[in-house]
Amino acid sequence: MHRSRLILSASLLFALSHSPVHAQAAIGVVLDDFSYTDTSGEPTNQTAAHERRLAAFMAALRRDIGEAGRYRLVQSAEDGAAFKVIGGIQKTSTLVQWAKVAVIDVSAKKLAMDKLYSFRGDSDEAWERAEIFLSREIIAALGTQAPVALAVFDFELEDVTAASAGASAASDASYLAEVTGGVREALGQSGRYRIVDVGEAAAKAGALRDCGGCEAAIAQKLGADQSLIGVVRRVSRTEYTIGFQLRDARTGAVLARGDSGLRLGADYSWKRGAVRLVQERLIESQQATDARR
Repeated sequence: MHRSRLILSASLLFALSHSPVHAQAAIGVVLDDFSYTDTSGEPTNQTAAHERRLAAFMAALRRDIGEAGRYRLVQSAEDGAAFKVIGGIQKTSTLVQWAKVAVIDVSAKKLAMDKLYSFRGDSDEAWERAEIFLSREIIAALGTQAPVALAVFDFELEDVTAASAGASAASDASYLAEVTGGVREALGQSGRYRIVDVGEAAAKAGALRDCGGCEAAIAQKLGADQSLIGVVRRVSRTEYTIGFQLRDARTGAVLARGDSGLRLGADYSWKRGAVRLVQERLIESQQATDARR
């Protein structure tokens, strides 16, 4: 069997070369027409019948994927596609056909699904059964999304205690580094996020909390889907509050925010408070939203 005819490398490389675009409502999906090859060696020319059945198959597949409203079919990655679906069908004998299907997670640049299926028959009914089965497989793969690429910028200190200004810059920097490291670790371990290295990308922007959302554009240049900034606000030498803000890297829209609202303990507990806030207001909140879908 010439399975090499079903290799989808060209389409795969094309899809993986595009930048990620994170859909906020219905998830964008590119669904290319499947290829068809007949190597059965049957004497009757069935080209017209195969073209008709393949067209009906693709129409049904597009209908089934877009039917529930969770996914929207788009033309390309530039149109907001989070996934690309490609495939090919090969007839190898009178009764046996093979379907190769791949679902590519564009933002993560990896395969969410890559499977080879066989189905019996070459009638309208056989093609219809194959489409129903494959649409379920594809929709299941689309529902298993890769982690969101997240740029977590260094937490900043907003000190409103004039008397303490500059008094402990070194220890402040150390505690802030612990806060940032702890938050990045918690988000990465949640399985929802892939933490993007921000390096020195934000250095020229100054205080990100005052830049009007410029962190989103910086995150997008880094290849991230979303950005997160955080602030520790010192109210007194022994009291502080913590806040964070999550934005869509492409649109700059605020997706989530959290604030401790209460004055919490001393500076050595900054990390604990920040991690708890992100865990409760972002990670657990999104897990609860997913559970309701």
